[in-house]
Amino acid sequence: MNALMGGGLLCAVSGLVLLIVATATDFWMQYRHAGSPSNQGLWRFCVAGKCHAHTITIAFWDATRAFMLLSILSCFASIILALTAFSGGAKSPRLRSAGITLLVAGFFALLAVSVYTGVTVNFFGKRYADWRFSWSYILGWIGVILTAAAGILHIFAFSRNDSQETVVASNG
Repeated sequence: MNALMGGGLLCAVSGLVLLIVATATDFWMQYRHAGSPSNQGLWRFCVAGKCHAHTITIAFWDATRAFMLLSILSCFASIILALTAFSGGAKSPRLRSAGITLLVAGFFALLAVSVYTGVTVNFFGKRYADWRFSWSYILGWIGVILTAAAGILHIFAFSRNDSQETVVASNG
């Protein structure tokens, strides 16, 4: 059980770090604007090496930002729950709560990158001929996978321990 719990915690911490880095950096998309290499993130865009804050509020940026921030907060809360579950062992209900919260964090991150993907492909993909998703965006997707995997590991550790206790009780 401790191996599942430890693996889940490692995935959760790694996912949290990647989600924070993805949210904070400016490389969700790279493109050429007037012949200059450009990139954009959730908070600002950079053209010819000079970065500027997004001055207009576009709903998809707000939605992506909000879902990424909710994902980060949920992931952080689940790590705290998982750490406190170690003191209670694998039968701690906090372990199941941590798993569910991690799945919620993964779902929020999935919503964020999905919204960004849809709008980027349909709007920016048609506006700029030479564009691509960049490393911040990819880190967001890896964060989705890690947080979901961590949630599954925590829930599996809880349910496996619960089923082992039932077997021991019926044999004892």
